[in-house]
Amino acid sequence: MLSLDPLGPEWDCPLGSKDLEEEEGPWGGGSGLPPPGCFPGSWRHDVGLDCKGAPERVDAQAWTVHYYSLLQSCLQQAGLPETQDRSQVPRTGCPGAEVTLCILGSPSTFLSVLLEAGVQSPGNMLLCLSPAWLTKVPAPGQPGEAALLVSKAVSFHPGGLTFLDDFVPPRRVTYFLAGLGLGPGWGREAAELARDLTCPTGASAELARLLEDRLLTRRLLAQQGDVAVPATLAFTYKPPALLRGGDASPGLRLVELNGKEGQETLVKEEVGAFLHSEALGDALQVAVKLSGWRWRGRQALRLYPRNEQGPVVDTVLALLEKLEEEESVLVEAVCPPAQLPFPGSPPPGPELALRVCAVVCRTQGDRPLLSKVVCSVGRGDRPLRHQSSLPRTLEAALAAVLTLEAGLSAEQRGGRQVRTDFLGVDFALTVAGRALTPVALELNGGLCLEACGALEGLWAAQRPGLAAEEAAAAPLVETMLRRSARYLMEGKQLLLLGAGGVSKKFVWEAARDYGLKLHLVESDPNHFASQLVQTFIHFDVTEHRRDEENARVLAELVRARGLQLDGCFSYWDDCLVLTALLCQELGLPCNPPAAMRLAKQKSRTQLHLLCRRGPPWPAPSLYAVPCCPLESEADVDRAVRQVPLPGVMKLEFGAGAVGVRLVKDASQCHEHFSRIARDLQGEADHPGIGLGWGNAMLLMEFIEGTEHDVDLVLFGGRLLAAFVSDNGPTRLPGFTETAACMPTGLAPEQEAQLVQAAFRCCLGCGLLDGVFNVELKLTGAGPRLIEINPRMGGFYLRDWILELYGVDLLLAAAMVACGLRPALPAHPRARGHLVGVMCLVSQHLQALSSTASPETLQALHDQGLLRLNLLEEALVPGEYEEPYCSVACAGSSPAEARHRLLGLCQGLGIDGPHYPVAYFLSHFK
Repeated sequence: MLSLDPLGPEWDCPLGSKDLEEEEGPWGGGSGLPPPGCFPGSWRHDVGLDCKGAPERVDAQAWTVHYYSLLQSCLQQAGLPETQDRSQVPRTGCPGAEVTLCILGSPSTFLSVLLEAGVQSPGNMLLCLSPAWLTKVPAPGQPGEAALLVSKAVSFHPGGLTFLDDFVPPRRVTYFLAGLGLGPGWGREAAELARDLTCPTGASAELARLLEDRLLTRRLLAQQGDVAVPATLAFTYKPPALLRGGDASPGLRLVELNGKEGQETLVKEEVGAFLHSEALGDALQVAVKLSGWRWRGRQALRLYPRNEQGPVVDTVLALLEKLEEEESVLVEAVCPPAQLPFPGSPPPGPELALRVCAVVCRTQGDRPLLSKVVCSVGRGDRPLRHQSSLPRTLEAALAAVLTLEAGLSAEQRGGRQVRTDFLGVDFALTVAGRALTPVALELNGGLCLEACGALEGLWAAQRPGLAAEEAAAAPLVETMLRRSARYLMEGKQLLLLGAGGVSKKFVWEAARDYGLKLHLVESDPNHFASQLVQTFIHFDVTEHRRDEENARVLAELVRARGLQLDGCFSYWDDCLVLTALLCQELGLPCNPPAAMRLAKQKSRTQLHLLCRRGPPWPAPSLYAVPCCPLESEADVDRAVRQVPLPGVMKLEFGAGAVGVRLVKDASQCHEHFSRIARDLQGEADHPGIGLGWGNAMLLMEFIEGTEHDVDLVLFGGRLLAAFVSDNGPTRLPGFTETAACMPTGLAPEQEAQLVQAAFRCCLGCGLLDGVFNVELKLTGAGPRLIEINPRMGGFYLRDWILELYGVDLLLAAAMVACGLRPALPAHPRARGHLVGVMCLVSQHLQALSSTASPETLQALHDQGLLRLNLLEEALVPGEYEEPYCSVACAGSSPAEARHRLLGLCQGLGIDGPHYPVAYFLSHFK
């Protein structure tokens, strides 16, 4: 596919022509009116584009109509329906309590983001076609900052449906992204709207000045050492502070000028030395161009043979006259195009050049992720440009680009909440030595995103329903939602019941990071978390027979202290029912106490679901397992007659698989019941596993099959997200977890069956809102329920889901507790695979005291060689034990992660004859 550039001699925009003085793109300026002409296609024009109470100038109205027509043209060419105007009936919504992602910019540039967000967060992605549709209002308690309100927008929904909506009252924006530029157009207004907002912002004029300055970004990339840039000679007039001094960059020569006149001798010497330097390598041509914010998006340049020093010098001197402060004239090597071998014959037709375009998005933990790579193909004797060549896929991996705003103040970034959440990186593909090498040319904002969207549009035209994982904008949309969630939750006051142990240490760091204000109720007066919260209330939460009374007492304590709570929640098994009762007393959102009681008692859960046989199908009864509660020795004989053996005996209110055992006959049932009745009588015998509820047991049928965890996020009875992990075989007759893998290796149909089983079992118990962990087995006849944990998954699960999917179950649980719908992507994608094994003190005491000591494991975790989740503090063996820690390895595939983990366990002494790690991992092949 050849470049669409014209073939005439004036392709390079001669100096002095009008083209050199105008900016490309409608946000930049020119005459202040949109370009003449019309878009192909037909659609209704009698739509309500005026914003009530905010009249627009004639030129501004023209731009609004222009962008609306451009949007309709884009939708039509993508095979999507025309926008429906429903502005006559304003949307009301939930002001301040809903995600609102807002883009002010060209529909063609951001179309891929808009459509992807319409799928990931239906109705919450808003496109503003005019700055007049937005209003800044002062933010109470945050001097110098403003909230952003949207009164009119085009909303995006699944299937590419769009609606022109008015909002009364206006929606408060939770994430803002603007197309920016300078000049008499809307760029200045967009830049002002984006400045000093309280909400997360993905771009600002201040950052755009830095990121789209070719010289500055080229120098920053060159200093990284592993990113090649074209050999460049730069004459810069009064350079900005970021370009002054510093270490020299390979292949980049910067000449600082304090004046623009009388520089003939200096320019001649520098150009001569550059053209004869080895830095140019095999380049036969050089390009002369301007660099700086004013020249952003312009296509003016001149190409010269490398041996023509005179014309290069003359052009540099002519361009110096046009410079303003902090601008530059660049003389750069034109990378010779990569030549494909044609054995025995010359290449057919003109030599081809490749321009590579990559989109890099910021993801969870501020890590850059290479989202999509496309390339443009054109003639090798002409410069390839965006929008003048056709995109194609390029199967290559490119390194992520270092984000450039690190170390800048809020003022330099354009506001406290401004960050660069995506970058476009342009490369030329050339040959260095005998290696095919991508050379970084520049960074940009929307051009690479638009190119990737154009490629996806070509695919979608042939394959309707483009797979979500193929969308370049998907990581960016996930980041928008993640930052929106943080914004909605910042400063929320939450009451937390039960601090938990060492495995929950992440809670306090996360709360500080999210800006949550936690108030803690805890039985241990000396708990370390008492110093990490806003308010600490010492209260015994372990005596569950008094939960109703305790809830009333706690409610009075909360009122007496004047706590103004937004929500109340718990992730600790002991406190789940008490939390529901307390929320009921305080009028805070929560599941009904009856539902929490039902889910907390394992036999009641199963027996209740066995009775749920009616439609809709499949009914929850299909997943329940026969069982019988055991409170006395007499109950054991009755249970043996009712439940087929072999069976599983476990504590009714237990946790961590403590006391769970396979029993094959009546004598084993009696023996195990007596042992538990003797050894585990109360909370003091084994704290934290639910003995405060008593030590009643149950006998349930043993189900053959593979074991899986499903972690769910529900809101208003709707399933928002589900994460499935696989468990390895246990060491029978015990059921302590041995190994795990995420994401699941099951076929999509089997994964969907597990998710639906978990979801329907929760609904069947009345659990409509919250984060829940459901344990199931997948049998030849489909999923079967083991138990429901009506709280966030324990052990490593929160950490793994955050690492792989960028979704924090803790934040989701806190949002639900505040009555807010969690801001989650509809189809989270895993960014890799994790495979882990559990370490037990009874099996690994020697290794944990030497080769695999906690210090050694932590050091390996810090080096990124493994992922450590510490579950206990003391190395104390016991008959009824929980895992001490989880050790996991990451990989791009399950096989890679499994291979790394097995080698690590063998080296650390975790693997052995009595703890065969290879066997535990065998289920994941």
